[in-house]
Amino acid sequence: MSLPPGFLDELRTRSSLSQVVGRKVMWDARKSNQGKGDMWAPCPFHQEKSASFHVDDRKGFYYCFGCHAKGDAITFVRETENVSFMEAVEILAGEAGMPMPERDPHAAEKADARKDLADVMELAVKWFRLQLRTGAASDAREYLERRGLSGEVCDRWEIGFAPDSWQGLWDALKGKDIGDDLILGAGLAKPSTKGGKPYDTFRGRIMYPIRDARGRCIAFGGRAMDPEDKAKYLNSPETELFDKGRSLYNVKAARTAAGKGQPLLVAEGYMDVIALSEAGFGASVAPLGTAITENQLAMLWRISDEPIITLDGDAAGQRAALRLIDLALPLLEAGRSLRFAMMPEGQDPDDLLKSSGAGAVQALLDAAVPMVQLLWDREIEGKNFDSPERKAALDKSLREKIMLIKDPSIRSHYGQAIKDMRWDLFRAKSAPTGGGMKVARAGQPWGSKAPQGPSVGAKASLLATASDPRATDHLREAVILAACIRCPEVVEPFESGLERMACLDGDHGMLRDLVLRHAPDGAEVLEENIIRALGPDALEKLMAQRHVAITPCIRKPGDIEITTMTIAEELAKLAAVRGLQDEVMDAADDLSGEADEGLTWRLAEAAKAADLAQRAGQEDKAEYVIADNGARLDREQVAKSRSLFDQIDFSKGGKKGP
Repeated sequence: MSLPPGFLDELRTRSSLSQVVGRKVMWDARKSNQGKGDMWAPCPFHQEKSASFHVDDRKGFYYCFGCHAKGDAITFVRETENVSFMEAVEILAGEAGMPMPERDPHAAEKADARKDLADVMELAVKWFRLQLRTGAASDAREYLERRGLSGEVCDRWEIGFAPDSWQGLWDALKGKDIGDDLILGAGLAKPSTKGGKPYDTFRGRIMYPIRDARGRCIAFGGRAMDPEDKAKYLNSPETELFDKGRSLYNVKAARTAAGKGQPLLVAEGYMDVIALSEAGFGASVAPLGTAITENQLAMLWRISDEPIITLDGDAAGQRAALRLIDLALPLLEAGRSLRFAMMPEGQDPDDLLKSSGAGAVQALLDAAVPMVQLLWDREIEGKNFDSPERKAALDKSLREKIMLIKDPSIRSHYGQAIKDMRWDLFRAKSAPTGGGMKVARAGQPWGSKAPQGPSVGAKASLLATASDPRATDHLREAVILAACIRCPEVVEPFESGLERMACLDGDHGMLRDLVLRHAPDGAEVLEENIIRALGPDALEKLMAQRHVAITPCIRKPGDIEITTMTIAEELAKLAAVRGLQDEVMDAADDLSGEADEGLTWRLAEAAKAADLAQRAGQEDKAEYVIADNGARLDREQVAKSRSLFDQIDFSKGGKKGP
């Protein structure tokens, strides 16, 4: 349902964020200022003792300086209640006394039709459950008992049975005056091609109701009891209610469990989900007999930022995992990914639970690998890289996969992770040395002293110890932040630059946010808020870094001119270097064919800008004049010398008076 323009703005205006949030938190009376709408509390989204969760009631936004959760009243209700956007809007509208907009007539008709279909599906659920208790279902009950499903478990999951008859369900529903169009529209029966009565879709099968996120039965999954049946599992056909690629088994219960902190698990089938849930892993779902679709992946990420894919330990399960990687790569976002827990060979989660218990499953979940690791394993499995050509083929294949990632930051991190794994695979082992014989280096005379190595201080510096080649960027960020903290009155002209600064670690990001928020309040207030949010050691750790401590504006705090120049220069260098990096990455994306002149020009210009930024402040900007003897003299120094000489009286008697 679409909302009219201005509805959400009015809702946000009427809703008090502090009241909405206040239902879930205890405000910190010492830090909060209710009169100004400035409220602080321990964050409801992660475990903490300090009050780092900030609510600005006047602006209608919240932000946690610990886990970086942020949003408005609608976002807060969605996250804490684990509901959809429209459900959150309805909750807030009811509290604010705002009626929800009227639906258009056509939408209302469709909704009514879907409700009628859902009612028919519920009648079918009851009928199938009743049939499971009959004599015709004795084999089905024995099968369920062998699989460890007691009567209580079957009742909890509403498992039923479809007798092996052509019109059993059809006749039962017709006996309740249900129209043909509804039975056929719900996918419970199919029209006869021979002119007879429609016949039941499901016959001789154990029935699993499939419910949507609202709890409505939208389809069934049926397991055949006849081992000769061509379709072991059969799902309802797609209907007005049911879209296989947009549905997940057990999604409603899983969403609730995930909202309480349980990891979201994705299994292959109904029995795996039931077994996992009964063993305490309540946030378990399954696709409906097909590979995970893009829509299902989006559903998973709405429930959890990092679902764990628990696939069977057979070849089919591994192939499914690898297909999922190719689907997920273009859809990755910061903080959203997948992890993979591969079951032991020949086992699914249900088998593992029966043989080894919940502890074994938990151990596999704890050891779940990130997607980049599975991508690497796929590309190197069963291959030999004993030649440059084979290594180059691996590089090409991995590069093609990484280029599928749209987010440049994630693409960069994937590239770095692949480089690290490639290094581990290809690094040369050190050759053993001889029995102590000293060999002179090329160009080094015998008996000469070996060149001295780096000092202990140099070895301990960030530039020397950092494994990330972007360590220089990290240093620049530290200098910028330290300069802003020591002299916050210069921050205002650089606010846009600071906002665009993509910090390389969480501490820098939090410091940047605190600087932007509290710099107008002065150095003392800024430092107090930093200590409150990050602890007393944060500032000391930042200022104690050698490259920060020797910066002129830090050695002489309060010098506005030097501080301004330092921040401007470091921001320019940072922007230029990262601009070059982005340009190179974009160029790599464009190198599917031959490089054109436009591409090379872009790279040249980006490199020129980065070089100029790096050399800023190091170039000689003085103007020179040529003396009679041909020497180059600084024009400014010549002028000063002449001014000095004009003030000297070289006549006898000394200097003239003024």
